[in-house]
Amino acid sequence: MTAVSTTPDVDVLIIGAGLSGIGAARHLGHDLPGKTYAILESRGAIGGTWDLFRYPGIRSDSDMYTLGYSFKPWMGEKSIADGTDIRNYIVETAREAGVDKHIRFHHKVVALEWSSEQQFWTVTAHRSDTNQTVTITASFVFSCSGYYNYDKGFSPEFAGQENFGGQVIHPQHWPEDLDYSGKKIVVIGSGATAITLAPNLARDAEHVTLLQRSPSYILSLPSKDPIAQTLRKRLPKKLAYSVTRLKNVSMAMLIFTLSQKYPEFMKKRIRKLQEGWLPKGYDLDTHFTPSYNPWDQRLCLVPDNDLFRSIRKDEVSIVTDHIDSFTETGLKLKSGQHLDADIVVTATGLNLSALGGAAFRVDGKDVDLPSTMAYKGMMLTGIPNFAFVVGYTNASWTLKADMVSNYVMRLLAHMDENGYSTVELERDPSVDEEPFLDFAAGYVLRAVDNFPRQGSETPWKLRMNYFRDLPVLRYGKVVDKAMKFGRPRSKVSVGS
Repeated sequence: MTAVSTTPDVDVLIIGAGLSGIGAARHLGHDLPGKTYAILESRGAIGGTWDLFRYPGIRSDSDMYTLGYSFKPWMGEKSIADGTDIRNYIVETAREAGVDKHIRFHHKVVALEWSSEQQFWTVTAHRSDTNQTVTITASFVFSCSGYYNYDKGFSPEFAGQENFGGQVIHPQHWPEDLDYSGKKIVVIGSGATAITLAPNLARDAEHVTLLQRSPSYILSLPSKDPIAQTLRKRLPKKLAYSVTRLKNVSMAMLIFTLSQKYPEFMKKRIRKLQEGWLPKGYDLDTHFTPSYNPWDQRLCLVPDNDLFRSIRKDEVSIVTDHIDSFTETGLKLKSGQHLDADIVVTATGLNLSALGGAAFRVDGKDVDLPSTMAYKGMMLTGIPNFAFVVGYTNASWTLKADMVSNYVMRLLAHMDENGYSTVELERDPSVDEEPFLDFAAGYVLRAVDNFPRQGSETPWKLRMNYFRDLPVLRYGKVVDKAMKFGRPRSKVSVGS
C-alpha cells in the first residue's frame, strides 16, 4: 500500500510582500519561529503600494508613527513621509527580520483550493517572469494582498478623449521619463492622489488646474511632528515611538468621532482653518465645501499647507465642474469653460479587487465570496485555515494589520498547543448581513457587491475603531463559539 502525502510544502503561505505581508511574516518568524513559510508576491519588488506608485510627491496620508510597524520605530524626520522613504522602511524591515529570504517574486496567485481530506491548501500561481504556472501547498493561508487591483486603476470613459493631442496619464501608471516642465496640466480628481499631485507638479509645470466634480474635506498637518521630535530627545526611542503612536491614534480617533457625532461643529472648524490658509475672499463654498459630512468619506491630508500655498501663489487653480468632452487642446466643461492642457492626469481612483481577485474552491466547490461573512474582519465562513488583512479606512492601515497578524499568530499557537489542524467559522443565521466596507467613497461603491459581507453585530461586525479592536484582537481570548476546530486525519492508503 502507498500512502498519499499529507505534508504540505509550508505551514503558512503569505500572499503579498507589501506593508501587511512583510509585517505578517515578521510576526510569524518572531512569534512562531518553528513554522515554515513562504511569501508569494506578484510583482518583482518588496513594498506593494509603496513600490507600485511612483508619481511626483507620492506620500502617505497617515502619519508614520501609526503607519509604521508596532515593533519597528519610525526614525525618519518626516511624520508625513515620502513614498520612497516608506518603501525603504518596508525593505529594511524585511531584511532585518530575514523575511526577504522567503519571498518568491513574480508569483501572482490565481486560485486556491482547500481539501478537507488532505487538510491543506493547493495554491496556484502564475509566474510573470517565466510565464509558467506553479503550485504550492500550505496548511494555512494568510492573504495580505490589499483590496485594490494592482494592474489597472479606474478611469472613466470621457467623450472625445481620442481627439486630445496631449498625454493622458493615470497615476497608477506614471511614466518614469515624463517631462512636464513648462506644461499646462489638468489633474482630474479630488481625493488624496489629486491633492498630492497638484502642488508637486506645480513646481515645474507652467500651471496646474485641479478639476473636481465635487470637493473633499482637506486638512493640513506639519510634515514633521514637533512633539515626536521632543520625545525622541528625552525618552528611549521605542518608548518615544510608542507614546507618539498612542498620541496620534488618539487624535485621529477624536477627529473621526467628533466628525460622526458633531458634523456641523467639525464643518465650521475645518472651514475656519481653511480660511486662514487660502487667499482672502476665496470661494470656499464652491471649491472646499463637500455635500457630505466629514468622514462620510476619507478626510484628505496635506503636509505643511502645500496645496493651499500653491493656490495662494497662483501655481494651482481649482475648478469645480463636470467634463463635457476632451478637445484637441484640453477639456470642455459643462459650464462652457475650456481648460487648456498639454497633459491630463486622471486621478480618478482605484479598482477594488477582493482578496487579490483569486478564485477559491473548497472540496471541489467554487466559493462565492459575497455569500461568505467576515469574522472579526479577518476570516471568512466557509473557508477553513484562511485569514486576511483589511486595514482601517478612517485611520492607518497598519494599526489594524498589526493586530490581525498578532491575532493570527495567537490562533496558530492555540491550534498547535491543542493538536488542532483546522479551524473554520460557523455562520450565525441570526446575524443580519451588511456591506463589507461601509464607506461612501466611489471606488468602494463600485465594487462592494463583489466582496464578502460583514455582520450587523460582533464578532461579525467590521469595526473601524482601534481602541475597540485593541482589547479584543490583541488581548482578548482567541476562541469563541463561532469557531470549529478539527484534528489531523489519519494518512490515507491507496493502491498496492
